[in-house]
Amino acid sequence: MKYLILFISLATMTLPMQAQKSFKQEQLKFERVRTAYDLKWTLLEKELQKAGFGDGFEMLMNAYKAEGKVEIWLKTAKQDKFTLFKTYNACAKSGTLGPKAIEGDLQTPEGFYKINVFNPMSLYHLSLGVDYPNAVDKARTGKDRKTGGDIYIHGDCVTIGCIPLTDDKIREVYVLAVEARNSGQKDIPVYIFPFRMTNANMSKYSKQYQQHVAFWKTLQLGFDYFEKNKKMAKVTQVGGKYVVK
Repeated sequence: MKYLILFISLATMTLPMQAQKSFKQEQLKFERVRTAYDLKWTLLEKELQKAGFGDGFEMLMNAYKAEGKVEIWLKTAKQDKFTLFKTYNACAKSGTLGPKAIEGDLQTPEGFYKINVFNPMSLYHLSLGVDYPNAVDKARTGKDRKTGGDIYIHGDCVTIGCIPLTDDKIREVYVLAVEARNSGQKDIPVYIFPFRMTNANMSKYSKQYQQHVAFWKTLQLGFDYFEKNKKMAKVTQVGGKYVVK
């Protein structure tokens, strides 16, 4: 009986590890993912080793709409803080500053999200889905209107609310996301800000977009926390608003 219990315990511990390690294997069944690894992994692996992330890492993405930047932040299980690893330029923009409110408004969302889709057969080469709309977005849109959806970080260079990086750049970002997921990270955060939310920028953009100031102040709390601590803030969604601790 004790051997049976030991076997069950070992099996219980092993199955989650096998599940997470098989994610990369499943992704590599797709030609575009294999091509991305063939083209990008050798150099990325060297850069990761040099930066101290060679044995697995967690990943966080910060996107800034006004600046057209996407930052990749990484940390290992032994590290408390994230370190900036790479910055990519978005190659096209859609809409204006301010959150997405309704289907067809061409707006890129603003808020605290996570990757919910790995699409290796995207119309835009490779794509990572963002879990818009969340509860805050739905509250903003209201009951009688449609929120829209299908927001991705993807290849190509066209957009109606997504964040396009070109095929070449999405290969790197996609590979990094696969590696993070394969290392055991279930949720990869994606923070989409209207701009780098310094006090100077808040003052600058608030004059033109007064209707968004109250919402932006909640985002700024998350921005400030990460800038100061290089850690993920605890963000909850309460009553249609973000609460940052």
